[in-house]
Amino acid sequence: MARLLRMPGVSADSDEALLDAWSVQAGASLKAGDVVASVETEKALVEIEVDDDAVVHALLVEPGSTVPVGDPIAVLREPGESTAAADELVAQVRGAAAPAAPVAFAAAEIVTPEPVPASSGAPAPTSANGNGSGRIFASPLARRIATELDVDLVTLTGSGPNGRILRDDVRAAAAAVPVAPVASPEPKPAAAPAVVSEAGASTVTPHSKLRRTIASRLQESKRTAPHFYLTRHLRVDALLTLRNEVNSQASQRISVNDFFIKAAGRALVDVPEMNVVWTDDAMLSYERADVSVAVASERGLVTPTVRGVESLSLSTLSATVKDAISRANAGRLQQSELEGGTLTISNLGMFGVDEFAAIINPPQAAILAIGAAGKRPVVAPDDSIVAGTVVSVTLSVDHRAADGAVAARWLDRLAALVAAPMSILL
Repeated sequence: MARLLRMPGVSADSDEALLDAWSVQAGASLKAGDVVASVETEKALVEIEVDDDAVVHALLVEPGSTVPVGDPIAVLREPGESTAAADELVAQVRGAAAPAAPVAFAAAEIVTPEPVPASSGAPAPTSANGNGSGRIFASPLARRIATELDVDLVTLTGSGPNGRILRDDVRAAAAAVPVAPVASPEPKPAAAPAVVSEAGASTVTPHSKLRRTIASRLQESKRTAPHFYLTRHLRVDALLTLRNEVNSQASQRISVNDFFIKAAGRALVDVPEMNVVWTDDAMLSYERADVSVAVASERGLVTPTVRGVESLSLSTLSATVKDAISRANAGRLQQSELEGGTLTISNLGMFGVDEFAAIINPPQAAILAIGAAGKRPVVAPDDSIVAGTVVSVTLSVDHRAADGAVAARWLDRLAALVAAPMSILL
């Protein structure tokens, strides 16, 4: 029978998604598993497949449109079925009277209006997005973030369907709250706020969904995760020698970054206290080393996660990373590839950056920033001064997840692996 194809819940923390492109046209016959459209989430493009054989009766949404999760985007009918029922569905949707068909949401995306408790004897507050009944219409994710950032939902006007408060509404409200000045015996007059004008700009480029997400997540990370930083200067002469030997026999070239990713995975297994994720309710510990890799793709910064790094051969690891970078540039990473992991590797050495500190990719516990390899004077075992190739690395750590001593042991283990790189391969 005719049915609606609805915008799926492609990401656990998204209330909406952007329809990037249709892969089919009206009238197309589909087999189970065929791709009908690509949807842009906050991190990647996700392909939508059909579960059963069908015929595309009508496409309801134009490419480039942002659609709330659960809203209809197309009408499908059975092969050989009359068009009458499908035409009726199209008329209902376009007449803003879509049938009340059940919608399958991910648990984190079910939106249930909840009353805001009022104090005894006082009238229930009326929210900016409510209907006068004192109810707040907000997604569970928006409610959780509002609690974390101390934002009163009653004061917000939602940008979602029917005024529903979304996650970005909460974050925007939190960012707009002025920070109270620290008391001073001799207060100084505040400087006038800077006024940004588009008049003098050579170009005005609207922020993409991905760029907005990057900014929001990193801002949230710096605000909520207490960062501390540990820096080591690692001599990599032995690693470079081994890399040259491996590349002389390998079918594909292995990068220095591949060695560091592999070493980081081994260190996470060897120092399991660092292979964790902090949550409000518990510390999550992992046996497998899943390491994310920061990729400056053509669409923006993304961090695909390599699973089970400690068990991968160096050649398999290298191929996996190269494939992820290629698909990141094409916007073809799946949402599942951008989730998980306890640590991210960020390498700016290829840009000549000597040393830097990176912002943790939430909810991970740490991020390792790797600088460029360069010749420096080092002290040899016989106390002589020689030229050595050194890389500076800085580990940014969420102090809620790990203390300084734990992070130092992890970094020491990483340094030992880099100093004896053959152990990385064993």
